[in-house]
Parts: sequence; structure tokens; C-alpha cells
Amino acid sequence: MASRRMLASSMIIIMLLATISGCFGEENDTPQNGDLSVDVEMMTGGVFQDVEFKAKVSMSVFIPYLLIDPVTGFVQNSTVIDLKSGEQETISILAPPRADTMIFMFGEMERQNWPIRHQAESWVTWMSNGGDSGDSDDAVQRVATNENSTYDTMNYSTETGGKVLIKSASIVREMAIGIDEGGAHSTGIMHGKVVYDRLFEITDPAISLFDVDGREGYYDRWAGQGNPSYEDGAAYLANELSSFGLEVKTHRYEFTDILGSQNPEAYNVCAYKWGSEMINEWLVFGAHFDIAPPANAVLLDPHVTGTRSYGTRVGAYDNTAGTSMVLETARVLADFESRRTMVFCLWSGEEGGKRGSDYWTEYYVAEDHPEVTVTNYINLDMAGVNWPGGGGAPHGDPDPQIDEGGYPKDAEVWPMRVYIGPSLDHDVINQPGMVGLSNWIGSDALGLENEIGTLIGVNYSSDTWKTDSWIDSDRPEIIIYEDTTARSDHASFQDNLGTVTVGFGGLVDGYWCYHQTCDTLEEMEDWMDTTGKDYGEENTGVANLVNSLDMITWWALMTFFHCDEKPVLNEYL
Repeated sequence: MASRRMLASSMIIIMLLATISGCFGEENDTPQNGDLSVDVEMMTGGVFQDVEFKAKVSMSVFIPYLLIDPVTGFVQNSTVIDLKSGEQETISILAPPRADTMIFMFGEMERQNWPIRHQAESWVTWMSNGGDSGDSDDAVQRVATNENSTYDTMNYSTETGGKVLIKSASIVREMAIGIDEGGAHSTGIMHGKVVYDRLFEITDPAISLFDVDGREGYYDRWAGQGNPSYEDGAAYLANELSSFGLEVKTHRYEFTDILGSQNPEAYNVCAYKWGSEMINEWLVFGAHFDIAPPANAVLLDPHVTGTRSYGTRVGAYDNTAGTSMVLETARVLADFESRRTMVFCLWSGEEGGKRGSDYWTEYYVAEDHPEVTVTNYINLDMAGVNWPGGGGAPHGDPDPQIDEGGYPKDAEVWPMRVYIGPSLDHDVINQPGMVGLSNWIGSDALGLENEIGTLIGVNYSSDTWKTDSWIDSDRPEIIIYEDTTARSDHASFQDNLGTVTVGFGGLVDGYWCYHQTCDTLEEMEDWMDTTGKDYGEENTGVANLVNSLDMITWWALMTFFHCDEKPVLNEYL
């Protein structure tokens, strides 16, 4: 009897030890497929949303997307979290606005190194090429959090840490309106339709007998002359920016003529949201609000006369489009906390020689506020008439022209330009940080992996390298390059402050209505219409224009989020 009791007791002890051993073993198990669960299978593109991660066994999870720190409210680029067996954590993540898939990696607990995609490929392509095997040239390493953040951050590394496991989720972007009206890009914290609506508001041609310009929109914005129409438009800008909760400052600059009279030279409207950590480091968005003044009292339509003159009442493409993007970006970012000071400026006098941005950088920043460093500048000028539009100009042109890069306007595709500086060399990359960041955002979050080409002028003439390298690379729809001939307000930041800039633009001199009275919203839609054309997908001009505005504004917005966390500093020597 005693031996039976001893045997029974031994069996109980063995079973208990097995149970305890199983618990210990589970804590140290290597994660397998299926051990990570994500509570959102279908992410909503273009919005921050809470995602719950739950681990069956202890693991680390790499989240390679923009997310919000729950304590500071800052937007952060990626993190790694550690989860013990049975633990869960919820994080607010921005689902890429123009992609259809996002991935999360996981591996052993407290893992430090992780493989990442190449800057010009998407996560989907990275996976199809076996990136999850860990055999990659690109990697990141986690950096422990400090008192200024909740989550660990990431730095580039040469070690991938080996194989990773993948959990993927689909992304869908909802539509608020029909496809032909731009519905495919009509939702999210930022979207092309709201930019289009702002563009329409400023260029509204409806007659208004009581407005200084005789229109519901803001016409005749010729700057530097004390022009009442420009003053009216500037007041509109100031009121709109104030309504977002930003601090608005109007910067006026005058010169004294030989008779001692004060003449208005520039009138900028800038809005500020002061940084929570580095108040004297400014990240600036900018676009010029002024338009090309008429060369004489009569504004002639080149579609009627067959020849181009100079001057416009509307300036829809140059540069109400850029103005609208800055306004809508300011509206969105006003609701976010930032480490650095956000500045949103609408410049005057660009058409007269970048006077507004020149005065602001040289005097207001460099002289009056020497303690301030402008870390990066984002320029929006003539963006919208570009891919996905194309197929040739809708109106005959007796004098074919080319844009500043030498791209013929009758090419089957009009490239969208991402221009970066400062740089004086056409055959080397002087700002690899900003070139890399632009590729990183465009290739995955914006779904442009197959359209992007990075231009560099190796073995090409300094005069024709943009055209030659573009043609030889099979005319990519989106071109990222360092511009050695800055023609817009970004030049003021490069020359006066040494700031690294990135700008977004489309067709320039090849646009038939560039600096013409026909530069209207209707004209932009006409050029962007691809119905009945051989090039690209058949879409209405409105749909393609909304698509373009969405792509560019998101690119600028996401560039801001990245540069607020980690500025891209000048590497040109």
C-alpha cells in the first residue's frame, strides 16, 4: 500500500514538474508563424488608427510606419515593442494613404537588429525578393527610449539580425464621392479632394460686384505694388490660418526710393505653431501666393491669338495650387504636437525675383533671429499638371517649348518633379539624406515604386543631363533629382541659410498657359484629362488632378513628420 502511495505521489510530482517546465519553456519559445495577432485585418488608408498587437509567446515586434507617441503626441517613424507571452499593446499607426498592404515584423524577445527594404522599393516587393530572410544590405537597430519619448527609436545599421516573421494587413481607402469627381482620393486626414476644393475657392470665376477684383475668388494678386487685390487675398490667408489655431504674422518689407517715398516691396503671410522641444529650430512649408502681373493693360488669351504674351488674373497652376496645398497642410498639422516649430508661409514677390522669401530669410531669420535654425524647407510651386495626366497638350502650340529640365511638353508623360538642394554638381548626389527620404516615402506609402526614377547626370552634359538621363531611364513618371538651377523660393533658403530643401512641381515652361491669362482651374483639368488618350488610365481631368494633388500634398506632409523627428541636414561640402 505504501509503495502505491509513493508511486502515486511521484506521478503527481512529475506531472506538476511537467506543467511548470511547460510554462518555463513557453516563455523561452522562439516565435512561429501565427504567434502574433493583430486586431485590425483591414486598415483604413490615410488615417491614424489604434492597432492592438497580442503575442502568444514572448517576442519583439517591429512596426516600420509613422505612429503617435501617446504621451508627447509627437509623430515617430517606426518602433520596436517587446511583448511577453499573453501580453498585448495598442499603438496608433498611420496606414499608408496610397498603398494596399502593410507589414509588421516579429522575432525573438528583445531583438535589436532588423532588415528593412531598399529606399526605392515597397515592402511588398521586399517580401517577394526574400527580404524577410535577413539577407539584406539595409538594416536598422533599435535605440532605447529616453525621457523625450515613449517608444524606442531606430537608427541605420549594417546588421540585419537574420530572418524575421511577417504579419501583414490589407489597406483600403474609402471613397466619399464618385470616381470621376476624385473619389479615389477623397478621404483621410489629408486628401486631394479637399485641396482641389481650396483651389476652386481661390480661383472661383463667379462674378461678384462687391469684391475688389470683381470675382468670388481672389484674382489679380500682383504683388509688390501695394495692390488692393493682393491685400484682399493676403487678409483671406491670414484669416484662414488663424482659424486653424496658428499664430499668424504678416511680414511687410518696403524700400525707400530716391525721393524718400516708402514703396511696398513684399508682403508675406506666415503662420507659426511653436515647437514643444526645440522652439528655435524651424521647419518651414512655403508657396508663393502672388501671380505673374500683366505686361500691359490687355490680357490676351493665347488660345485665341495663337501667341503667348505675359500675365494672368488667376494663376491657378502658378501658384494657387501650391498655396492650396500649404493651407491644407497647415490645417492638418495644426492639430499635431511637434518637436520643432512649424512655419507655414505664403510668399509674395516670387514672380518679381523671390523678393518675399529673400527678405524673410535674409532679414527676419538671419538678422533679426540669429538664434533660429531653419532645419528644412518644403516648397510647393506649380504642382498638379503632371503624372497621372499626359498624352500631349489639349491645344495646338505653334511654338513647342520645353520645361526647365528640358522635358518636351508633348511627351507621352509629363513627369512630376521632386527637386532637392542645395547642389552645384549634376553628376553626383550631394544630399543623399533627402534623396533617400523622398524615395522611401514615394516607393511605398504613396504606391509609386514603379513610377519613380532618381536622376543623376553621370556621363551627361551639364546643360542637358536632366533630359538625357530621363529619356535613357525610360521616362519615369516621377523624377527625384538634385536641382542645380533653383528657380523658386527654395533658392532663398539654400542661398541665405544653407538649408536643405525639397520641392514638388510638375510641368513648367512646356505648359501652354504658364504665366498666361488662360492659367485657370478649367485649363488644368483639361490638361490632366486622359479620357480617349493612349497614355495611362482613362480618367477625367478632375479625377487625375485630385489624384495629383493628393500625391504631392501627402508627400510634403509625410516629409514634415520625418524631418520633425530627425532633420535632414546639409551634406554638401
